[in-house]
Amino acid sequence: MKIAVYSGTFDPVTNGHLSVLERGARLFEHVYVAVARQNYKNTLFTTEERLILLEDAVRCIPNVTVEAFDGLLVDFAKEKGAVGILRGLRVITDFEYEMQMASFNKYLCPSIDTVYLTAAPEFSFVSSSMIRNIAELDGDVSAFVPCGVAEALREKYGYSDGRGRLCPDGTEKTCF
Repeated sequence: MKIAVYSGTFDPVTNGHLSVLERGARLFEHVYVAVARQNYKNTLFTTEERLILLEDAVRCIPNVTVEAFDGLLVDFAKEKGAVGILRGLRVITDFEYEMQMASFNKYLCPSIDTVYLTAAPEFSFVSSSMIRNIAELDGDVSAFVPCGVAEALREKYGYSDGRGRLCPDGTEKTCF
């Protein structure tokens, strides 16, 4: 079975992440979304909250499993039997960092290749940090995140004016 690992902090998961994941799930027989517990970032959402938000967002992609991991990504990938590490590229500045990380991963585990997918044009400017910044100021991020994430951001930042919007699945929930 051709398995890939798609890693990140996903703080929060965006529609750009999901676009890369959906396309990766068509290329690989199974994809593990690896949520980093240990990272150099101060996350807004706890690991458990990020897992819940991701599991909700990927529930319609049958060959995807969401798990948290500690330590080196290549160790997690080897444990899962992965042949690939899936990564998304938004802008050219992403490439330098991603190339460096892929080179280290290849050195640490030569049998695992990094596969890059470019962001869909409508999400090429979207980053989790920008989403958090806009949401913190009560801005509308509903076009860029799953509905459940929009709700979680409102709750996290204490906005509770009850603005209801239709979510992509057609249900009405309190979203940005």
